[in-house]
Amino acid sequence: MLAWRGNAAKIGGMARKSSPKPPPPDPKETSLTGQVLIAMPAMGDPRFNQSVIFLCAHTNEGAMGIIVNSPLSSPSFSDLLKQLNVDPVPPARTIRLCRGGPVENARGFVLHTTDWTGDGSLRVDESLALTASLDILKAIATGGGPQQGILALGYAGWGPGQLDQEIQQNAWLSAPADLELIFDTKHDTKWRRALAKLKVDPLLLSDVAGHA
Repeated sequence: MLAWRGNAAKIGGMARKSSPKPPPPDPKETSLTGQVLIAMPAMGDPRFNQSVIFLCAHTNEGAMGIIVNSPLSSPSFSDLLKQLNVDPVPPARTIRLCRGGPVENARGFVLHTTDWTGDGSLRVDESLALTASLDILKAIATGGGPQQGILALGYAGWGPGQLDQEIQQNAWLSAPADLELIFDTKHDTKWRRALAKLKVDPLLLSDVAGHA
């Protein structure tokens, strides 16, 4: 994992070859893996206000996801490469950084398309994977790697049954994910666009029941 030691953050190192630890999806369960969660007013947690979260895993052991509409202006991708001694700097290409969630925000995860995967990649579905290996940063820095990706610092996590309970309490809605919603830079509109997938009017959210 990443090891950033800037003024504002300290990221615990990106492993040479390792994978994130969320449990693999169980096809026998009703799982929201691969969908997006949309924060509702009933959430009550300001850290997730109007957040859109791509859910990387959802099983009876818990859930894990990445917030995709909370960009970070610092550190820069080049700053991280310098910290990790990854060449070249400046890189041949870059990816954007985002605040992935409040859990282990000293760790880095790359959510990306599956045209590139490594030994430590967790394949979420046919289109998307999650990688916590330094190899992906080396590939991107040299001009390769996945076509699309974001580097998330931290993640959103839930214990067994916790997410299901929050959905029942109208804290979240779920909707299908798409690459444009996850990777484009129109962060100010992602929450409304995610709601539009469900044909939900934001003005009526207090009357909307959760979708499990």
